[in-house]
Amino acid sequence: MQPVCAVNELEEDQARGIEIDGKSIVLVKKDGQVHAYLNWCPHLGIELNFMPDQFLDSDNAFLMCANHGALFEIDSGHCLSGPCSGDALMKIDVKIEGDQILLGDIPAP
Repeated sequence: MQPVCAVNELEEDQARGIEIDGKSIVLVKKDGQVHAYLNWCPHLGIELNFMPDQFLDSDNAFLMCANHGALFEIDSGHCLSGPCSGDALMKIDVKIEGDQILLGDIPAP
């Protein structure tokens, strides 16, 4: 697992994009838990966001693809609505060690 940032750099109900080895990743903190996904919509194979760090819907309840408005559960990555309904984002294992967020292996899209 590799460290990517300090826990306190990611606020509650905040998502943040990072790049590791040329792969775009989205980190999101919800209910005190940190989740990580490949920043890749299963519908068109494009990044979820148009603007930097803009991954959440207006209520900060779901990850959202800016292209078609698909909504994904933050804790599972499962798509609830949109053209990829039933699919899921590619989840990346997260571990908190001390004050650092660590990520496991990053899948290829």
